Amino acid sequence: MAIRYDRPVSSAARISRLLGAFSLVLALAVLVAHRFGGLATPYLVLLLFTAAGFALLAALLAAVGLRSLWMTGAEGGLAAIAALIYTAFPLGIGAFAAERYMTLPDIYDVSTDPISAPDWLSTPKADQIWLKRNLVTPEDREKQLAAYPELTGRRYEGALDRVLEAVRKVAKQSGFTIVRSTGTTEPDRDPEDGPAQPAAGDDAVADAPGIIPVPTPRPYDDDVAKLIRGANGVMLQATNRTLILGLRFDILIRLREEAETTFVDIRVASRYGQHDLGFSAAIAGDYLKALDAELLGLAGG
Repeated sequence: MAIRYDRPVSSAARISRLLGAFSLVLALAVLVAHRFGGLATPYLVLLLFTAAGFALLAALLAAVGLRSLWMTGAEGGLAAIAALIYTAFPLGIGAFAAERYMTLPDIYDVSTDPISAPDWLSTPKADQIWLKRNLVTPEDREKQLAAYPELTGRRYEGALDRVLEAVRKVAKQSGFTIVRSTGTTEPDRDPEDGPAQPAAGDDAVADAPGIIPVPTPRPYDDDVAKLIRGANGVMLQATNRTLILGLRFDILIRLREEAETTFVDIRVASRYGQHDLGFSAAIAGDYLKALDAELLGLAGG
Protein backbone atom coordinates (compact mmCIF):
# COMPACT_ATOMS: atom_id res chain seq x y z
CA MET A 1 0.00 0.00 0.00
CA ALA A 2 1.47 3.35 -1.08
CA ILE A 3 1.93 6.00 1.55
CA ARG A 4 0.84 9.47 0.46
CA TYR A 5 2.83 12.29 1.95
CA ASP A 6 0.90 15.53 2.48
CA ARG A 7 3.06 18.61 2.73
CA PRO A 8 2.25 20.93 5.60
CA VAL A 9 1.06 24.43 4.72
CA SER A 10 2.58 27.51 6.29
CA SER A 11 -0.21 29.82 7.41
CA ALA A 12 2.37 32.45 8.32
CA ALA A 13 3.55 32.66 4.71
CA ARG A 14 0.03 33.12 3.37
CA ILE A 15 -0.82 35.77 5.94
CA SER A 16 2.45 37.55 5.23
CA ARG A 17 1.51 37.90 1.56
CA LEU A 18 -1.82 39.50 2.44
CA LEU A 19 -0.26 41.87 4.96
CA GLY A 20 2.55 42.76 2.56
CA ALA A 21 0.12 43.59 -0.25
CA PHE A 22 -1.98 45.68 2.14
CA SER A 23 1.05 47.67 3.35
CA LEU A 24 2.16 48.40 -0.22
CA VAL A 25 -1.30 49.54 -1.34
CA LEU A 26 -1.69 51.70 1.77
CA ALA A 27 1.70 53.39 1.29
CA LEU A 28 1.06 54.11 -2.39
CA ALA A 29 -2.48 55.35 -1.73
CA VAL A 30 -1.49 57.86 0.97
CA LEU A 31 1.45 59.13 -1.11
CA VAL A 32 -0.83 59.80 -4.07
CA ALA A 33 -3.47 61.37 -1.83
CA HIS A 34 -0.88 63.66 -0.24
CA ARG A 35 0.90 64.60 -3.45
CA PHE A 36 -2.14 65.20 -5.62
CA GLY A 37 -5.02 65.33 -3.13
CA GLY A 38 -5.79 67.14 0.08
CA LEU A 39 -4.33 64.74 2.62
CA ALA A 40 -2.53 66.74 5.33
CA THR A 41 1.11 65.96 6.05
CA PRO A 42 0.54 64.84 9.69
CA TYR A 43 -1.89 62.19 8.43
CA LEU A 44 0.63 61.19 5.77
CA VAL A 45 3.25 60.56 8.45
CA LEU A 46 0.79 58.60 10.61
CA LEU A 47 -0.40 56.40 7.75
CA LEU A 48 3.13 55.76 6.49
CA PHE A 49 4.06 54.65 10.01
CA THR A 50 1.08 52.29 9.90
CA ALA A 51 2.08 50.93 6.50
CA ALA A 52 5.66 50.37 7.69
CA GLY A 53 4.36 48.56 10.78
CA PHE A 54 2.26 46.17 8.71
CA ALA A 55 5.20 45.66 6.34
CA LEU A 56 7.51 44.79 9.21
CA LEU A 57 5.00 42.27 10.55
CA ALA A 58 4.60 40.79 7.07
CA ALA A 59 8.37 40.46 6.70
CA LEU A 60 8.61 38.61 10.04
CA LEU A 61 5.83 36.22 9.06
CA ALA A 62 7.50 35.66 5.69
CA ALA A 63 10.70 34.74 7.51
CA VAL A 64 8.71 32.20 9.57
CA GLY A 65 7.23 30.79 6.37
CA LEU A 66 10.64 30.41 4.75
CA ARG A 67 11.97 28.70 7.87
CA SER A 68 9.08 26.22 7.74
CA LEU A 69 9.87 25.57 4.10
CA TRP A 70 13.49 24.85 4.95
CA MET A 71 12.84 22.74 8.03
CA THR A 72 9.72 20.74 7.08
CA GLY A 73 9.16 21.47 3.40
CA ALA A 74 5.96 23.37 4.17
CA GLU A 75 4.14 25.05 1.32
CA GLY A 76 4.24 28.82 1.21
CA GLY A 77 7.65 29.68 -0.17
CA LEU A 78 6.27 31.65 -3.11
CA ALA A 79 3.86 33.49 -0.84
CA ALA A 80 6.70 34.45 1.51
CA ILE A 81 8.86 35.71 -1.36
CA ALA A 82 5.92 37.74 -2.72
CA ALA A 83 5.42 39.24 0.75
CA LEU A 84 9.06 40.32 0.91
CA ILE A 85 8.73 41.99 -2.50
CA TYR A 86 5.55 43.83 -1.42
CA THR A 87 7.12 45.09 1.79
CA ALA A 88 10.28 46.44 0.17
CA PHE A 89 8.77 49.85 -0.66
CA PRO A 90 7.08 50.72 2.67
CA LEU A 91 10.01 49.31 4.63
CA GLY A 92 12.41 51.32 2.45
CA ILE A 93 10.57 54.55 3.26
CA GLY A 94 10.55 53.67 6.95
CA ALA A 95 14.25 52.81 6.99
CA PHE A 96 15.12 56.03 5.15
CA ALA A 97 13.15 58.16 7.61
CA ALA A 98 14.55 56.31 10.63
CA GLU A 99 18.15 56.71 9.42
CA ARG A 100 17.69 60.44 8.81
CA TYR A 101 15.89 60.89 12.13
CA MET A 102 18.68 59.20 14.09
CA THR A 103 21.69 60.74 12.34
CA LEU A 104 20.55 64.33 11.67
CA PRO A 105 19.62 67.01 14.23
CA ASP A 106 15.96 67.51 15.14
CA ILE A 107 15.55 70.90 13.46
CA TYR A 108 13.11 72.09 10.84
CA ASP A 109 14.53 75.53 9.97
CA VAL A 110 17.94 76.31 8.45
CA SER A 111 19.50 79.57 7.32
CA THR A 112 22.77 80.59 5.69
CA ASP A 113 22.87 83.40 8.27
CA PRO A 114 22.43 81.59 11.60
CA ILE A 115 23.30 84.71 13.61
CA SER A 116 20.73 87.03 12.02
CA ALA A 117 18.37 84.89 9.99
CA PRO A 118 16.04 86.89 7.73
CA ASP A 119 12.53 87.32 9.11
CA TRP A 120 9.56 85.94 7.22
CA LEU A 121 7.56 88.49 5.24
CA SER A 122 4.49 86.45 6.15
CA THR A 123 4.90 83.95 8.97
CA PRO A 124 4.03 80.45 7.69
CA LYS A 125 1.11 78.89 9.55
CA ALA A 126 -0.06 75.29 9.45
CA ASP A 127 -2.17 73.06 11.67
CA GLN A 128 0.29 70.58 13.14
CA ILE A 129 -2.58 68.29 14.29
CA TRP A 130 -0.72 65.59 16.22
CA LEU A 131 2.81 66.63 15.29
CA LYS A 132 4.73 68.81 17.76
CA ARG A 133 7.22 71.57 17.04
CA ASN A 134 9.10 74.21 19.04
CA LEU A 135 10.18 77.73 18.21
CA VAL A 136 13.62 78.10 16.62
CA THR A 137 16.27 78.69 19.30
CA PRO A 138 19.98 79.59 19.24
CA GLU A 139 20.63 75.96 20.15
CA ASP A 140 18.92 74.92 16.91
CA ARG A 141 21.24 77.20 14.94
CA GLU A 142 24.23 75.62 16.69
CA LYS A 143 22.95 72.18 15.67
CA GLN A 144 22.66 73.43 12.10
CA LEU A 145 26.24 74.74 12.08
CA ALA A 146 27.52 71.40 13.37
CA ALA A 147 25.49 69.33 10.89
CA TYR A 148 25.75 71.54 7.78
CA PRO A 149 28.94 73.64 8.03
CA GLU A 150 29.01 74.09 4.23
CA LEU A 151 25.66 75.93 4.22
CA THR A 152 26.79 79.54 3.87
CA GLY A 153 25.64 82.66 2.02
CA ARG A 154 27.02 83.81 -1.31
CA ARG A 155 28.67 87.07 -2.32
CA TYR A 156 28.55 88.05 -5.99
CA GLU A 157 30.50 90.85 -7.59
CA GLY A 158 27.58 92.34 -9.45
CA ALA A 159 24.77 94.84 -9.15
CA LEU A 160 21.69 93.85 -7.17
CA ASP A 161 19.35 93.99 -10.16
CA ARG A 162 21.51 91.54 -12.14
CA VAL A 163 21.78 89.10 -9.24
CA LEU A 164 18.04 89.46 -8.55
CA GLU A 165 17.25 88.44 -12.11
CA ALA A 166 19.32 85.28 -11.68
CA VAL A 167 17.76 84.61 -8.26
CA ARG A 168 14.27 84.70 -9.75
CA LYS A 169 15.28 82.56 -12.72
CA VAL A 170 16.88 79.85 -10.58
CA ALA A 171 13.93 79.95 -8.17
CA LYS A 172 11.55 79.22 -11.06
CA GLN A 173 13.79 76.41 -12.33
CA SER A 174 13.90 74.93 -8.82
CA GLY A 175 10.12 74.83 -8.60
CA PHE A 176 9.80 77.70 -6.11
CA THR A 177 6.58 79.71 -6.16
CA ILE A 178 7.22 83.28 -5.04
CA VAL A 179 4.33 84.47 -2.88
CA ARG A 180 5.64 87.77 -1.49
CA SER A 181 8.48 90.19 -2.08
CA THR A 182 9.70 93.47 -0.66
CA GLY A 183 12.45 95.98 -1.37
CA THR A 184 13.59 97.92 -4.42
CA THR A 185 13.49 95.53 -7.33
CA GLU A 186 13.69 97.93 -10.26
CA PRO A 187 16.72 100.05 -11.26
CA ASP A 188 16.41 103.79 -11.43
CA ARG A 189 14.84 105.06 -14.66
CA ASP A 190 17.06 106.88 -17.11
CA PRO A 191 16.02 110.54 -17.60
CA GLU A 192 15.72 109.93 -21.34
CA ASP A 193 13.05 107.31 -20.61
CA GLY A 194 10.74 109.83 -18.98
CA PRO A 195 7.25 110.58 -20.31
CA ALA A 196 7.09 112.41 -23.63
CA GLN A 197 6.18 116.10 -23.65
CA PRO A 198 2.74 116.92 -25.05
CA ALA A 199 2.72 118.42 -28.55
CA ALA A 200 1.39 121.95 -29.07
CA GLY A 201 -2.26 121.98 -30.07
CA ASP A 202 -5.72 123.06 -29.10
CA ASP A 203 -5.71 121.06 -25.85
CA ALA A 204 -2.04 121.42 -24.92
CA VAL A 205 0.15 124.27 -23.82
CA ALA A 206 3.57 124.20 -25.45
CA ASP A 207 5.23 126.11 -22.63
CA ALA A 208 3.79 123.93 -19.85
CA PRO A 209 6.47 122.16 -17.79
CA GLY A 210 6.61 118.42 -18.19
CA ILE A 211 7.24 117.79 -14.48
CA ILE A 212 5.80 119.93 -11.70
CA PRO A 213 8.35 120.16 -8.86
CA VAL A 214 7.02 119.07 -5.48
CA PRO A 215 8.99 120.11 -2.38
CA THR A 216 10.28 117.06 -0.52
CA PRO A 217 12.57 116.86 2.50
CA ARG A 218 16.16 116.18 1.59
CA PRO A 219 17.13 112.69 2.82
CA TYR A 220 20.05 112.21 5.04
CA ASP A 221 23.04 110.68 3.31
CA ASP A 222 25.26 109.70 6.20
CA ASP A 223 26.38 106.17 7.03
CA VAL A 224 23.53 105.55 9.47
CA ALA A 225 20.89 106.53 6.91
CA LYS A 226 22.48 104.30 4.28
CA LEU A 227 22.46 101.43 6.77
CA ILE A 228 18.77 101.96 7.54
CA ARG A 229 17.75 102.26 3.89
CA GLY A 230 19.75 99.20 2.83
CA ALA A 231 19.21 97.03 5.89
CA ASN A 232 16.70 94.68 4.27
CA GLY A 233 17.59 95.03 0.59
CA VAL A 234 15.35 92.76 -1.48
CA MET A 235 13.53 89.82 0.07
CA LEU A 236 11.57 87.08 -1.71
CA GLN A 237 9.37 84.57 0.09
CA ALA A 238 8.43 81.39 -1.73
CA THR A 239 7.00 77.91 -1.24
CA ASN A 240 8.12 74.55 -2.60
CA ARG A 241 7.05 70.88 -2.58
CA THR A 242 9.31 67.86 -2.86
CA LEU A 243 8.85 65.84 -6.03
CA ILE A 244 7.86 62.42 -4.68
CA LEU A 245 6.58 62.90 -1.14
CA GLY A 246 5.06 66.32 -1.82
CA LEU A 247 6.33 67.77 1.47
CA ARG A 248 5.83 71.53 1.77
CA PHE A 249 8.64 73.97 2.54
CA ASP A 250 8.78 77.73 3.00
CA ILE A 251 11.74 79.65 1.58
CA LEU A 252 13.03 83.18 2.14
CA ILE A 253 15.77 84.69 -0.05
CA ARG A 254 17.46 87.92 1.02
CA LEU A 255 19.65 90.08 -1.20
CA ARG A 256 21.77 92.91 0.22
CA GLU A 257 23.93 95.25 -1.81
CA GLU A 258 27.28 95.91 -0.17
CA ALA A 259 29.62 98.30 -2.01
CA GLU A 260 29.90 96.78 -5.49
CA THR A 261 28.82 93.30 -4.44
CA THR A 262 25.51 91.58 -3.65
CA PHE A 263 25.18 89.15 -0.76
CA VAL A 264 22.54 86.41 -0.97
CA ASP A 265 21.16 84.49 2.03
CA ILE A 266 18.49 81.80 2.03
CA ARG A 267 16.28 80.41 4.76
CA VAL A 268 14.31 77.17 4.35
CA ALA A 269 11.82 75.69 6.83
CA SER A 270 9.65 72.60 6.78
CA ARG A 271 5.93 73.40 7.04
CA TYR A 272 5.20 70.52 9.44
CA GLY A 273 6.93 68.73 12.27
CA GLN A 274 10.01 69.29 14.38
CA HIS A 275 12.40 67.21 12.26
CA ASP A 276 12.85 67.94 8.54
CA LEU A 277 14.98 64.82 7.90
CA GLY A 278 17.61 67.03 6.25
CA PHE A 279 15.36 68.20 3.40
CA SER A 280 15.64 71.89 4.30
CA ALA A 281 19.42 71.93 4.06
CA ALA A 282 19.28 69.93 0.82
CA ILE A 283 16.86 72.41 -0.76
CA ALA A 284 18.99 75.38 0.30
CA GLY A 285 22.22 73.77 -0.86
CA ASP A 286 20.85 72.73 -4.25
CA TYR A 287 19.47 76.22 -4.84
CA LEU A 288 22.76 77.92 -4.02
CA LYS A 289 24.68 75.54 -6.28
CA ALA A 290 22.29 76.30 -9.13
CA LEU A 291 22.64 80.03 -8.45
CA ASP A 292 26.44 79.73 -8.51
CA ALA A 293 26.21 78.03 -11.89
CA GLU A 294 23.89 80.74 -13.19
CA LEU A 295 26.21 83.50 -11.99
CA LEU A 296 29.40 81.64 -12.86
CA GLY A 297 32.39 83.89 -12.36
CA LEU A 298 30.63 86.28 -9.99
CA ALA A 299 30.71 84.22 -6.81
CA GLY A 300 33.07 85.39 -4.12
CA GLY A 301 33.88 84.62 -0.54
